[in-house]
Amino acid sequence: MRAAILAVGTELLSTDRLDTNSLRLTSVLERHGVALRHKAVVGDEEAEIAAALAEAARRAELVLVSGGLGPTADDVTREACARWLGRPLEEDPALWAAIERRFASLGRTPAGNNRRQAMVVAGATVLHNPRGTAPGQRVEADGVTVFLFPGVPFELETLVELHLVPWLAERSGGRGRERRTVRVAMRPESDVDRELEPAYAEFGRETITVLSSPGEVKVRLTVEGAEEERLVRLDQMAGRVRELLGEAVYGEGEELVLEQVVGGLLAARGLTVATAESCTGGLLAERLTRVPGSSRYFPGGVVAYADAQKVSLLGVPAPELAEHGAVSEEVARALAEGVRRRLGTDFGLGVTGVAGPEGGSDEKPVGTVHVALAGPSGVRHRRLRLPGDRVRVRWQATQAALEMLRLALGEATPEGRP
Repeated sequence: MRAAILAVGTELLSTDRLDTNSLRLTSVLERHGVALRHKAVVGDEEAEIAAALAEAARRAELVLVSGGLGPTADDVTREACARWLGRPLEEDPALWAAIERRFASLGRTPAGNNRRQAMVVAGATVLHNPRGTAPGQRVEADGVTVFLFPGVPFELETLVELHLVPWLAERSGGRGRERRTVRVAMRPESDVDRELEPAYAEFGRETITVLSSPGEVKVRLTVEGAEEERLVRLDQMAGRVRELLGEAVYGEGEELVLEQVVGGLLAARGLTVATAESCTGGLLAERLTRVPGSSRYFPGGVVAYADAQKVSLLGVPAPELAEHGAVSEEVARALAEGVRRRLGTDFGLGVTGVAGPEGGSDEKPVGTVHVALAGPSGVRHRRLRLPGDRVRVRWQATQAALEMLRLALGEATPEGRP
């Protein structure tokens, strides 16, 4: 089966909003082995939506549309679909009654324009929406099936699971495509690729993709077949990748991030960490506190941007600052030890560097970063030369710090001490 996705909304044609719904729909299609052949974004113009539907139907047997099902004047997807098919819109009394009941449950009365949401393309199947007042619709026409979904992401996700997934499963016979992502931090893409050569030979180069981003490499595994076969094959592939990459792998999952893994390790071992940041300006602490429950292992951090604060707040020796400069191994070590001592934690992370675009020198060019980790076993340090602009350098510096802590925690005993 071939599929096309049409995202409706004038806001998607500007810089105001990203079209994340198409990504969600693409993921579902891939899971069921449906080939996506066409994707388009169109504004809230009835004639343009109708034309986009005609083009999508020419390319695919399944068309998924998101957006334009609300009550306002610019929500014209229903009208556009009816126009394309040459069918009338008809009010569904049961649907209007359901909308009235939903408003009543919220202590409200629907406005006149809400009645538009009870209008259905003639011959369409109404897709119940338990999370909003905009129902979806499924329309069959000349061998093409069209699903109309609301644009609100959590409503779309609900309707997809309730209506699209069962429809696809019935037609796929359990066969489909599935992916798994193995994640690696602070390793060059070329190194990861070289180490994976045995896996390419065993499973096929086309099933393994190496994707690089700042401070991270994703190894994406893809398999096709029946569900049980897919899971077995993915387990085999992921196991082999872990074997080849060793401790460089920090986890699996498309949405997994390094701070989650580090936080889980700290919580499981009953350990704590504090941060002392210069060039990253609190970004490392911000990442740690993104994780729910981080107060169990992160009591706080210090942003010591100026040299005077490094000395007064964290006890960095002034003579070391004068001799080596703020961007140095000595100062990074002192930051890590100082914040560990000051906040009474098991570990202290210190980060200092030149994020740019100014401030570099021949000896310490932009992108020079020193990261140190102080812990029960002493202090470890790493000097980095990070590529990219200021945002990229700062992000990679925090990634390096988290990875250093992860590796140290991996060496910890069940009692929590390295």
